Amino acid sequence: MADDRRPEQRLDQPRGTRNLGQFLRLDPDAVGKFAEGIARFLGTGRFLAVQTIIVIVWIVLNVAAVKLRWDPYPFILLNLAFSTQAAYAAPLILLAQNRQADRDRVQAEEDRSRAAATRADTEYLARELASLRVAVGELATRDFIRGELSRLLPEDATDESGERKKQKKKRREPAATDTLS
Repeated sequence: MADDRRPEQRLDQPRGTRNLGQFLRLDPDAVGKFAEGIARFLGTGRFLAVQTIIVIVWIVLNVAAVKLRWDPYPFILLNLAFSTQAAYAAPLILLAQNRQADRDRVQAEEDRSRAAATRADTEYLARELASLRVAVGELATRDFIRGELSRLLPEDATDESGERKKQKKKRREPAATDTLS
């Protein structure tokens, strides 16, 4: 029966210490998102306008309204509020900047790897294009083949082929003159 208990409930083992770190288990992503939200809000014109209105109302009420003076002229309480705001805002802004720097670093690494792959592809295509140009340059052209054939054929065969061309040309000329007239 005693073995059915969880280790935290067993009396023969120490329970262990609970420190503040175990008590405050915060998700870093949730804290980071919260910090980014605060940093975005602190950087808006709306925040500056609201803060300016609050400060003006605070000062006017403490100077003009004699019965409502909760913070007389040196405005120590207002100064304390600004100090507290700055004490919380600065680390939150730094946390948001660190998260943005991490995102930028990851993006830069992805861009570098993408650029390296693109460069390798471009170099490969350039080599292939160069090899195609060399291969095309080595192809036998129609004029080259005619020259080689005429060099290999005996002189009599070339004369006969020349006469055949002249006869074909003569046959075409009367047909062309008939269509013109």
